[in-house]
Amino acid sequence: MKKRQRVKKNEDFQLVFKKGKSFANRQFVIYCLPKEGQAEFRIGLSVGKKIGKAVTRVQVKRYIRQVFLELKDQLKHDMDYVIIARIPAATLDFHETKKSLEHVLKIAKVLKR
Repeated sequence: MKKRQRVKKNEDFQLVFKKGKSFANRQFVIYCLPKEGQAEFRIGLSVGKKIGKAVTRVQVKRYIRQVFLELKDQLKHDMDYVIIARIPAATLDFHETKKSLEHVLKIAKVLKR
């Protein structure tokens, strides 16, 4: 992901949490906030220490970024997404992660399918 596609600042995270809508399943919580005039979507990741050690947390983040990279043509582009990984996300492989995130994104109605 390019730098302009990331939510990095605490103020941006807090804005998405306060004004965005949340959707969840057992593995992930996704907050979505529409942004007017934004050319491409931005994502922010939150993978807490309860998920596991650093290696596990980095692996979960990589899986999430790769899923969003593969789904970028199907997602709404004028949105900010914040993804919070829950503890069961640590046990998933890439394909299970993709399936789980697609499920939450369909619930959120942000996939163009």
